[in-house]
Amino acid sequence: MADKALIVVDVQNDFCPGGALGVAGGDEIVPMINGMIGRFEHVVLTQDWHPSGHSSFASSHPGKNPFEMIAMPYGAQTLWPDHCVQGSAGADFHPALEWTRAELLIRKGFRAQIDSYSAFFENDRRTPTGLSGYLRDRGIKKVTLCGLATDFCVAFSALDAVAQGFSTTVVLEACRGIDLNGSLHAMVTRMRDAGVELN
Repeated sequence: MADKALIVVDVQNDFCPGGALGVAGGDEIVPMINGMIGRFEHVVLTQDWHPSGHSSFASSHPGKNPFEMIAMPYGAQTLWPDHCVQGSAGADFHPALEWTRAELLIRKGFRAQIDSYSAFFENDRRTPTGLSGYLRDRGIKKVTLCGLATDFCVAFSALDAVAQGFSTTVVLEACRGIDLNGSLHAMVTRMRDAGVELN
């Protein structure tokens, strides 16, 4: 297991039922993820970490509503309800998540003018988080992903992991999706076509 890492994506209060951007069944996967954390030598967590007034928030664009699309300098952007604001209870990890064994925490979305789905790159597809270098320096060749949400942060992280040369698996039963206008099927297909192993 020395060359394998588990990447747990955004298991935060705001992405669980009752949260600002709650994913149906998002809390159901926590026991399964805890079991996976116990089986991996290397564990990485990601945490959505937005400043107030982030450019991806619908509230930052007068007249716009959550889940509308707008054009940003880096491309199309879905607008979201305010969520995972830095230091808020919504940004905290789910209280039942056994996260203390994580050796690295990647915070994403902290740049006010750009959103960040992937654990590897901001949404401009150019600005790295540093995760690739960290994994390579540790001799890790294979990554397994789980968490929230399947069709956004998990999928974009998996696609980037494959593109960065890592053998990549997504444990679908330890993920839950938003499924915005068919996004779940579309992103599962994209992952499969890119060579992500789907379990």
